[in-house]
Amino acid sequence: MSFTVNATFSTILIAGFLIMLASSSMAQEIEYQMPVKEIADLVDAPRTPYVSLSPDQRWLLILKAPGLPPISEVAQREVRLAGIRLNPDTNGPSRGDYFISMSLKSIQNEKEIPITNLPDDPRIRNISWAPDSRHIAFSLTKENGIELWIADVKSGHARRLLGPCLNAAYYNTPFCWEPGGQSLLCKRIIENRGVLPQAGRIPTGPVVQENIGKTAPAPTWQDLLKNPHDEKLFEYFFSAQLIRLDLQGQTTTLNKEGLIKHVAPSPDGKYILISFIQRPFSYLVPAYRFPYRVEILDEHGKPIKLIADLPLAEEVPIQRDAVPKGPRAFEWRQDADATLYWVEAQDEGDPSQNVPIRDKVWALSAPFDHDAKMMCNLALRFGAIFWADDKVALVTEWWWKTRKERAWLFEPGAPQKQTRLIFDLSMEDQYNDPGTPMMMARPNGSRVLRLGKSGKVIYLRGQGASPKGDFPFLDEYNLYTGNKKRLWQCQAPYYEMVIDFLSQDNNVILSRRESSNEVPNYYIRNIKKNTCKALTDFPHPYPDLAKMTKELIRYPRNDGITLSATLYTPPGYSLLQGPLPVLMWAYPQEFKSADAASQVTDSPYRFLRFNWSSPLFWLVRGYAILDDPAMPIIGEKEKEPNDTYVEQLVASARAAVDELVRRGIADPERIAIGGHSYGAFMVANLLSHSQLFKAGIARSGAYNRTLTPFGFQAEERTIWQAQDTYVKMSPFMCADSLNAPLLLIHGEADNNSGTFPMQSERYYNALKGLGKTTRLVILPHESHGYRARESVMHMLWEMDRWLERWVKAR
Repeated sequence: MSFTVNATFSTILIAGFLIMLASSSMAQEIEYQMPVKEIADLVDAPRTPYVSLSPDQRWLLILKAPGLPPISEVAQREVRLAGIRLNPDTNGPSRGDYFISMSLKSIQNEKEIPITNLPDDPRIRNISWAPDSRHIAFSLTKENGIELWIADVKSGHARRLLGPCLNAAYYNTPFCWEPGGQSLLCKRIIENRGVLPQAGRIPTGPVVQENIGKTAPAPTWQDLLKNPHDEKLFEYFFSAQLIRLDLQGQTTTLNKEGLIKHVAPSPDGKYILISFIQRPFSYLVPAYRFPYRVEILDEHGKPIKLIADLPLAEEVPIQRDAVPKGPRAFEWRQDADATLYWVEAQDEGDPSQNVPIRDKVWALSAPFDHDAKMMCNLALRFGAIFWADDKVALVTEWWWKTRKERAWLFEPGAPQKQTRLIFDLSMEDQYNDPGTPMMMARPNGSRVLRLGKSGKVIYLRGQGASPKGDFPFLDEYNLYTGNKKRLWQCQAPYYEMVIDFLSQDNNVILSRRESSNEVPNYYIRNIKKNTCKALTDFPHPYPDLAKMTKELIRYPRNDGITLSATLYTPPGYSLLQGPLPVLMWAYPQEFKSADAASQVTDSPYRFLRFNWSSPLFWLVRGYAILDDPAMPIIGEKEKEPNDTYVEQLVASARAAVDELVRRGIADPERIAIGGHSYGAFMVANLLSHSQLFKAGIARSGAYNRTLTPFGFQAEERTIWQAQDTYVKMSPFMCADSLNAPLLLIHGEADNNSGTFPMQSERYYNALKGLGKTTRLVILPHESHGYRARESVMHMLWEMDRWLERWVKAR
């Protein structure tokens, strides 16, 4: 009797255990998996080198990047403070790319010189040419810190200038060249800074924040300071000493230490612009919004003038046209010896104020003992200034709400003269984009507008967007007559863009050329003689895919909007073989103009590039890929785009599906939709509001807009101003309508505003509770973009299994 009871009880236990194993809601901890070899080989294919042109335009620096780093590297210690992530062992960034080798190639005779004397397994960052092009400075990250090295261009020999004590904690490069190229200004870890502050095991009291009537909206930033101990850590890691370092490695302390935010020598080398972060810190905004002061020092580090002492910027409105109160954007005028300029909002940084002038540009010249002069007034928000000389400068302004962008010509030497309108554009209108002004390096390292011999013309390079795709161009433009002359434009079947001029007469350029099956390489092109000579010969990293097909397609939406996408089919595919399973990968975009939403903004002649996030891996699995199908969300004039987000999204997706089926490419029963970040948000909405797709893949998305109440993406209204829109757009709120299997993937350490991992976790829990088919994969140590080889391989394994099971097998 007891034997039977025990056996029955054991049977029940085993059965229950098996049911638990089979349950889709059971949490699983599995080892990293590898995708099929065809996909893994593409991940591990060598990356095409990066290239940097010397200021004197005589050398190419060729930089080799490694493959994906191992998870052991990504999992290294990390401190997260005030929106910044750093490695406490190196006092520098904990994430980011680096290079593992460098070489030089002469543009004149094509002689190649390797950079030698580097240590084994170097991690090269912060590459900077000397103004005279005789040396290259760069940092090397070691286990115990960050060193400063230089390489001699003539010999290629590299040597260390400074041991592992660079302070690279803040966003920008921890060093900069001084004019002449004989010395550098560096941020060094403060000597004898003491031991790392330790948090007490027993708290001394609560953490308290208080607000009394101040309006301080903020996005959902990650990694903010949380308590007094974080404040101590912030001061410990970000405090730096300013030093001068010559080419023999001799250091001069400039007697300025603190939380250094920015350092820049004046073009004549006699002054130093420096800014310092200061208390009080904030638990609401990242470090770049903390209080800071701006000073000018002489070349020996002695304070000359306090330019600004700016308060904490917690109360900046959430609109994109908003800026902090007071002066901002402090920079040296690039065409002058020592003239500082900055911008100051006239509307207190609040775009809701109705004022005739939004921004004023001010300038102050050495010896900085007089009042600043007003350079120009701007009715919109300041964009940038391109300096040439006292006669010519271009200033740009923009306004996001209307997507307006303008460029003005003014005389810096006579600011009282009336400015001349050069361009008046919509930043959405790619077809009429005039391009970007070409710049040139001066001997002191500053960069100024490249003018023609008359001093009246500039040179513009642009993407050349058109209904047939992008065809980059080079134009000569007369600033005073508006006459434009096309000097050169790329032609099919290539995508070729101008990098820089290589001759004083502007007839010879350096270009980068690629095609759908040719890797990008660099060319010397004589635009007057119409000759072209290859300068590099980087190999095709995916030769097995050289015969895949790529086509830019256009098709209508039901409201008359013309959409476009890039269609890829596997090598050797023919329509005679029948329809293929399809993976669509998309990312919605908001527009204020229906005409602009219909424009083509890609080229059918770009080279096929694989990176960790690409959907193109599935070409080797027999899928057709519809990459970046347009998903415009349009709200013209006073209409808000997102008020009809769902309707427009579904209409765009349906138009893409109908076009693929019409062409005979797709089987409507075997189409999947995928996306990353805002694209993941799109995927979840499409699976809840349509029946177009048989499965979805959503990576690192946000699904509940009540968790981003002060705006998201291009939405500038708060949830209290547009509650219905927030709720309607949230896939979490309609999880019960999801009608296809959904794979959710998220980085455990996502630092992107709004897409914290909780978004995927809560959405998965909702779907699981409603009995939907779903799977949640959390990648350890990964941020918004995934880096570790193990993580990427496992992600691809998950995606491949999902597609094979729910799409291809149907």
